[in-house]
Amino acid sequence: MAQQTPLYEQHTLCGARMVDFHGWMMPLHYGSQLDEHHAVRTDAGMFDVSHMTIVDLHGSRTREFLRYLLANDVAKLTKTGKALYSGMLNASGGVIDDLIIYYFTEDFFRLVVNSATREKDLSWITQHAEPYAIDITVRDDLSLIAVQGPNAQEKAATLFTDEQRHAVEGMKPFFGVQVGDLFIATTGYTGEAGYEIAMPNEKAADFWRALVEAGVKPCGLGARDTLRLEAGMNLYGQEMDEGISPLAANMGWTIAWEPADRDFIGREALEMQREKGHEQLVGLVMTEKGVLRNELPVRFTDAQGNQQEGIITSGTFSPTLGYSIALARVPA
Repeated sequence: MAQQTPLYEQHTLCGARMVDFHGWMMPLHYGSQLDEHHAVRTDAGMFDVSHMTIVDLHGSRTREFLRYLLANDVAKLTKTGKALYSGMLNASGGVIDDLIIYYFTEDFFRLVVNSATREKDLSWITQHAEPYAIDITVRDDLSLIAVQGPNAQEKAATLFTDEQRHAVEGMKPFFGVQVGDLFIATTGYTGEAGYEIAMPNEKAADFWRALVEAGVKPCGLGARDTLRLEAGMNLYGQEMDEGISPLAANMGWTIAWEPADRDFIGREALEMQREKGHEQLVGLVMTEKGVLRNELPVRFTDAQGNQQEGIITSGTFSPTLGYSIALARVPA
């Protein structure tokens, strides 16, 4: 039976159409996916992302462990609250998951990982953390609400205490801060400004209702997907998986090649791919009638006059542009 987030009842009260999403009952939409999409682009919308897994890591060797575990380098994280996006790779260079890391202290980092990969992520992290004596805490006691859009931060701030408003004032993208019951981060999955806010489960329903009263529109998985695709953001299981490397998923920028002597899982395989060449992820638009759909073939002639073929990994109608867009994996 599919799991429910602490906000399940709020979704039903808001008229959501609920669907099973990787073992979680989640809202697909609340009546109009288009209206929800436009609300995020023009005003403020919110998403229940409590199905995501928050993992806290404690231990004196946590930074050392994460420098080995992840393709990006947490040595970049020197300011409290700074976040970093990275792939977590297998030995073949395939993507086990893409995730966000927050730095709090030398012995405290936080990971936010995908719901669909929860069990394998936790198993992989636990397996490799053992030699480093890392204490791993899965924060099932927390709910997570993403508030996104040009007016999202202003509307969310009406719910904050004076201390919380002061803490987030002027906070740059990809930072997070814990103030009182709330962990407030300037991250998201829509291409818009906003916050991702973690709070105790028992506080989530009241917070959700207060956001509705503040004029923030509830949004479902449908709008979340069209928004992220317009922003060119990957979805695990489509743009990347354990058989696809970050180099073939437009994630090369997340690989920290320097320092050259840093050993991380998958490095050797990635270096071989970089030398031999690899596929690439590209964006497509189709201004004519029709919709680009997942797994459709993409055929084109390269600069040398050779016929090439790739495949669409994600495709949809773009409500903002008014025509179809897609991401596709093609030969380089």
